[in-house]
Amino acid sequence: MKITAEEFDKKFDNNEDISQYLDFENATTLGEFDKQFHQTKKINIDFPIETVMLLDQKAKQIGITRQSIVKVWIAERLKAESNQLPR
Repeated sequence: MKITAEEFDKKFDNNEDISQYLDFENATTLGEFDKQFHQTKKINIDFPIETVMLLDQKAKQIGITRQSIVKVWIAERLKAESNQLPR
């Protein structure tokens, strides 16, 4: 039986059993999803000491790790660069 997304959401929000509307045979487990969409590759990058000090200072200022700030800044730059490409 098919229902609308709104009906599904309402049943879910009301803690009703929604299992009859789910496809368990073709479901992706959280582990499989994580492997598929969150794969990482470890790399090493050498930075000048002054750059590392500035990264650490900024990371501490906003309350995150050096690795996190590098990841965020690189992701932001790549996104900005891809938005500037001609389509």
